[in-house]
This record gives sequence, C-alpha cells and structure tokens, in this order.
Amino acid sequence: MIALSLAEIAAVVGGQTHDIPDPSAQVTGPVVRDSREVGPGCLFVAFVGERVDGHDFAQAAVEAGAAAVLASRPVGVPAIVVDDVQAALGALARHVVSRLGATLVALTGSAGKTSTKDLIAQVLQRKAPTVFTPGSLNNEIGLPLTALSATEDTRFLVLEMGARGIGHIRYLTELTPPKVGVVLNVGSAHIGEFGGREQIAQAKGELVESLPSSDAGGIAVLNADDPYVRAMTSRTKAKVILFGESDEADVRAENVRLTDSGQPAFRLHTPSGASDVTMRLYGEHHVSNALAAAAVAHELGMSADEIAVALSEAGSLSRWRMEVTERPDGVTIVNDAYNANPESMKAALRALAAMGRGRRTWAVLGKMAELGDEALAEHDAVGRLAVRLNVSKLVAVGGREASWLQLGAYNEGSWGEESVHVSDAQAAIDLLRSELRPGDVVLVKASRSVGLESVAQALLETGAEGEVAAR
Repeated sequence: MIALSLAEIAAVVGGQTHDIPDPSAQVTGPVVRDSREVGPGCLFVAFVGERVDGHDFAQAAVEAGAAAVLASRPVGVPAIVVDDVQAALGALARHVVSRLGATLVALTGSAGKTSTKDLIAQVLQRKAPTVFTPGSLNNEIGLPLTALSATEDTRFLVLEMGARGIGHIRYLTELTPPKVGVVLNVGSAHIGEFGGREQIAQAKGELVESLPSSDAGGIAVLNADDPYVRAMTSRTKAKVILFGESDEADVRAENVRLTDSGQPAFRLHTPSGASDVTMRLYGEHHVSNALAAAAVAHELGMSADEIAVALSEAGSLSRWRMEVTERPDGVTIVNDAYNANPESMKAALRALAAMGRGRRTWAVLGKMAELGDEALAEHDAVGRLAVRLNVSKLVAVGGREASWLQLGAYNEGSWGEESVHVSDAQAAIDLLRSELRPGDVVLVKASRSVGLESVAQALLETGAEGEVAAR
C-alpha cells in the first residue's frame, strides 16, 4: 500500500485510535486479513467470520510486525476501531485508489473472468508495473484488499468483479472506479440466484454504466459475439471497443484453430495491425479471453506485435483452471476443478476432445451449482455433448445432478461402459486407478463445492515414479 499514517487512516475510515502511542506512525506494508500473512508495517484487518474471529489474532499480528489493527472493538494493542470493518476497508481502498496514478481496469462476466484477468495482467506487465486480483478474490473484501496492494509505482490496476445479485458490481465500482471496463459474456452461472439471463445482463452492465465518458477517457470493452453484452453499448457514455470473431469487432480473431495439443492459435487483428498468436493455454474458449485482453492492451497503447508476443507467452496463473500435468507413465491430467457452469463445462469438454485425438479420453464431471430451474436441462446437455465429442468415458460423480449427466449421455447414445455414475470422489479415484492406461487424457471438472480437485491430486500421486512433468 502507499504509505499512510495511522491518523490519516483513522480519518479516512471514520475510526477512533486506541492504544496507538504515535498516530504519525505509518502503514508501509500490505493490508491483510490473515494473521499468517502479517509482516512489518502491515495493517491487519480483523473480520468476524462464522468460525473464526480475527480480533482473537490481533495481538499475534502486532507481535509479527503489524503497525495496527482495523477492528470493530478495542483489542488491547494499537488499533483503529470502526463500526463496520468491511465498510472501513472499502473506504480506505477508495481513498488509496484516488491517490494512485494508475489506470484501473475492471472486468466481469459469467465465465472466464479469472483467466482473462490473468491474461490482461500478463500483457500489461510488458508495458508498466501492474497489480491484479490474485485468484478469484473478486468480492467486497477481496477487491479492496487487491486495490490496497498497489504502490506508488503501479501504473495498471486490474480488478476482477463478481456479482451474485443486482447492485453488487455497482457497489464495487464505487469502491474502485474503473477507467476501462470489460464485459466478457452473459451465461448461465448463478442463473438460479439471478432468475434469468436478462437479470444477469442487468447486473453485469452496471460495470459499463460506471465508466467515465469517452471525453474523460472511459473505455468499454464488449464482446461482439454475445448479444446481451453487445446490447450494453447503449448503457455507457464511454468509448466502445468490440472484440470477438465477428467481422464487426474492432479486435478480432481469424483462422482460429487448435494445435495437436489442444492449444489455440489464430491471427489477431487490431485497429493498428495484425499478428499471429499461439497460446500456451488449453481450449478454444481462451480465444475470446485473449481477444478481450488484446482489446484492453491496444487501447492502452500496445502494438499488435507486442500483444501477440505477450499472449503467446502468457501462462495460467490461477490453480485448478485447465491445469495440465503429464504423469511419467504418459497419463495427462487436466485439472479444471475450481468451478463449473454450462459454458465452461462445454468448453472444457471441447478442449479434452482436441487434446485427446488418437488417445482415450475421460471426463470426470460433477454438479454445476446455482442453476435453479435450468439444472436438469443443463446437466443433461453436458452429458449429451460428451457423447457427441466421442469422449471415451464419462464418469459422473455425486448425487442427483451427476445422475442427470449420465442420463444425458445415455439418451444421446452412450451404451455399455461408456458412461458410469459413481457416488463420490473416492469412488471415482478407485475406478480410475484400476482402469487408466498410459497415454489416457483425464478431465476433472465440477463446481467448487464438489471438491473434485482431490481426484486430480490422487491421480497425480498414483503410480508416479520420478518427477512429474508439468506443462
């Protein structure tokens, strides 16, 4: 964080200082909510959770070097006490962002947010110091913590914004007002909570509504291939840049194809030139993500050649998202178990099919959460797609939703042992351990609550002699 005195922080958040011998002392380290991450000069934020009360760790945090604690009650060590810790954290982030000389880029969408955020950051890092959201910390706590990690040297601040209802993104943009806003897509993720795609589009579009006008430098980067996103053009006063495979897109891809290993390649076209891209990531769905990143980079002054090189060298920065690892026996594990929705599940299956040409393929799939009334139809559709893509074997893991996956496969023409329904992750592990052969490709994917990353981890540990080669 940029250096601020404890007295200044107290004034910004409307708090009272307690047990602080020197209010002019500065916070020079990051702002953290986990006492295990505390270092010299930190500000430790004490949240009260369902299981743990951060106030109980206040003394340990100060002993580890924290300059003070942001708390909702006195804790017997230097503290700034406020009525609402979360609101105070947001106010502090808003104050710090207003003092930065950085360009703030915010993005949202139903699928691909984290992968695209990582791509944007890796491209912009080629131009100037960049701070970006770690993992998927995209809510009212994670977002201000990321913003507060920026320093005086930061020139680009890339923030992922998530939403579970109308008004959530509007609130986040008030904490960290963006200059560039990116909307990737409007899909089925959380459709059960929102009530329909129209409501999802309403929520996602709050991002472009928050942008400054084109005269003030505001830029809305919108997906030309998604009608819900493209319609957001009318909801912003910012300059609109369209990306996609449409001929009308300002930043577009031509000659899209997958390499033999399942990595996308294409010709990138921007308003200032064109260049070829071959990505290190897996799956054709990353083309749209890359185009969004390219559109942002182009508007922030990078050439087509610079962008193409950066996209071709960018890797996966976040765990369990198309994380490809090859065992010494030649079995390839694709761990995409961080989360799942209908769009990302179908994209992962297509990537599996491309990677597995000439090899046996396994799709170990589980529940897609928060789909509401669409759940049966969407699970059925994923099961059917696995058959259409000639996936060698579908392993549906879990309860009712898994049975719908298998039913879809069965109704599409999966017979014999081409699909199987198992009760839990351990049953899937046991099945795979007994039946995998050298050269097989295994995709593991489900919503985060299912915890299928344990399947991928167990398979990597099974029969592995020597060092596992991670690609």
